[in-house]
Amino acid sequence: MVRSKKNEEHGSGSAGMERWLLTYADLITLLMAFFVIMYAMSSVDASKYQSLTQSLKSALGLTPNNTSFIPNNMVGGKSKDAAAKNKEGAAVSKKQVLNMKDAKEEREFANMINKIQDYTKAKGISTGLEVKEDARGIVINLADKVLFESGKADLSPDAMAVLDELAGILLSSDKYIKVEGHTDNIPIHNDRYPSNWQLSTDRAASVIMYWIARYPQASGRLSAAGYGEYRPVATNDTPEGRAKNRRVEIIVLRDIISIGEPGAAAKEDSRLKPPPAKADIIK
Repeated sequence: MVRSKKNEEHGSGSAGMERWLLTYADLITLLMAFFVIMYAMSSVDASKYQSLTQSLKSALGLTPNNTSFIPNNMVGGKSKDAAAKNKEGAAVSKKQVLNMKDAKEEREFANMINKIQDYTKAKGISTGLEVKEDARGIVINLADKVLFESGKADLSPDAMAVLDELAGILLSSDKYIKVEGHTDNIPIHNDRYPSNWQLSTDRAASVIMYWIARYPQASGRLSAAGYGEYRPVATNDTPEGRAKNRRVEIIVLRDIISIGEPGAAAKEDSRLKPPPAKADIIK
């Protein structure tokens, strides 16, 4: 009888030990699951995290409004880090679009300059017509004798031929074009022009009005200005310097410069837009 009671007590102790081991194993499993979840949360994106939170709320019986366990860097199911990356990506995309536009503009300018230089060499007028590129864009420097008689603003027949050739090169583009008139510092007093201001302005306007009459489709991209003697490129102390200052400059403006021109804002905005996707074209 004594042996039987001991055997029962021994069996009862084994069962208690097994129950304790099961509880301990459950605890270890839960801890492992918890650390796995915490590790996953450290590198999860917004969509995966939202899915996880929904699953946890369902499993734990939380109400839809109880989101107190969501980390502070999660707003509306989207992490602040993800939002920052999206913003940075948008800025990079804008910069890439602008770089593509600038590269296209440089190719277009190079093509124009080559055509103008070929024309001046063929006609032998390279001394009276110079072309260069600067921060404003393409600058075509025309000596006054190429276009006008001294003290006048009426285009000569030879000037019209030159302007027609330049129009064929420049006006096929969609660039804004500004024409500037300049003089030397010797005062002018004749029946038509009481000052160099009027002469320089009238000369620039004569070029513009000729182009508008011949190429009206480009009218909205043309402008004129007169600076008189106040924008010299050489000294006015010598005849050679004064001859250089008596000039008309035709400037093909860069897009970044022409943004200040009236009506050019819409064109500048279009530079920031990437080319339409194929799906957009189909629509």
